Amino acid sequence: MIVIENEQIYDEKFADVYDDIYPVRADYSDFAQQIHDLIAERCPDATTLLDVACGTGEHLVRLRDHFEVAGIDLSGPMVRVAQKKLPDVPVHQGDMRDFDLGRTFDAVVCMYSSVGYLPSVEGLYSAVSTMVKHVAPGGVLVVEPWVCREDWNGGDLVHATFQSGDRTVTRMGQWTTRDGHSCVEMHYLVGEPQSVRHFVNKQELSLFTRKEYFGAFDAADCTWEYLTEGFSGRGVFVARRL
Repeated sequence: MIVIENEQIYDEKFADVYDDIYPVRADYSDFAQQIHDLIAERCPDATTLLDVACGTGEHLVRLRDHFEVAGIDLSGPMVRVAQKKLPDVPVHQGDMRDFDLGRTFDAVVCMYSSVGYLPSVEGLYSAVSTMVKHVAPGGVLVVEPWVCREDWNGGDLVHATFQSGDRTVTRMGQWTTRDGHSCVEMHYLVGEPQSVRHFVNKQELSLFTRKEYFGAFDAADCTWEYLTEGFSGRGVFVARRL
């Protein structure tokens, strides 16, 4: 039986397969160790960490070995998956541009190019400022950007198949460029023992320039550096709260 899902509810469907498709990026344990090492170099006494745009909480699963952790994500379905996975960890729903948890953390991280989902430069400035405000004085902020406009190749066809237990997930989509954004309608086929279902996940990420990223950190209450190596190959911003 093939079931075609209404794309208006893709968020629930995408959250359901997220952990099946994203281990392809890197081993979560290795990636979390890189984050820990980067923080430890700059703030060796760090004991608390907030993961902004934490998704289903896989980084938190590993990082809680090193820190007292918390998470926040805009997507309600993602938050619910993370909360179920980590019942003893506070995971909040909120917008990275204006959330207020009423406390600070020794380290704040925002990985997987999540800032690319911000629709405007103004939103980028707001998000960086909000994240810096949640960093304790002397603490560290780590932000992984999306592809800079100068480096964007115009868009590729991407496709992959993932196996997880009895479930097979195949995805395919053609990235395009529109009005300074990278856009894709990613099609997913999810095969399970009794059914095959389909849904579409639409994504649109802003192609900010390096100058725009630099300006957002310049405008926040921090010092910062841009490391071009490591992680996904897009570099990483590391800021210190003044």
